[in-house]
Amino acid sequence: MEKFNADSVWDGIKGFVTNTSVKESEVLDNYSNLWFIERAFRMNKGDLMMRPIYHRLHNRIEAHVCICFTAYTIMLELERRLKAAKSGITIYQAGHLTKTMYRLNYQMPKSNRKMSVLLKMDDLQRELYEIVCRK
Repeated sequence: MEKFNADSVWDGIKGFVTNTSVKESEVLDNYSNLWFIERAFRMNKGDLMMRPIYHRLHNRIEAHVCICFTAYTIMLELERRLKAAKSGITIYQAGHLTKTMYRLNYQMPKSNRKMSVLLKMDDLQRELYEIVCRK
């Protein structure tokens, strides 16, 4: 019971140990960004299926990781654009919406003129298209 009471003095206190010479405020700021790093790992392992890696050759493993990192970067850019547009669409909804978005490309037989048309989209798909294709 004595040990329990002695330990209870430290309840609610969090300590940080670091081997760098950064200021205390920087350590706390970096700790507050930990959720972003944890989310990145979660997205890479789950949504982008970075793991398990079934490759054996070094260059294929590197290529796999590079593709996953590139996909993660694209997801972050999409998330940034959605937020900047103040859209209610999440990146997960965007992935679902794009599964049924189609563009028809065709070539006119006599003039050989190439044409392209977007097939009908619902309101959320149109909103997503406008956000992503905005220059």
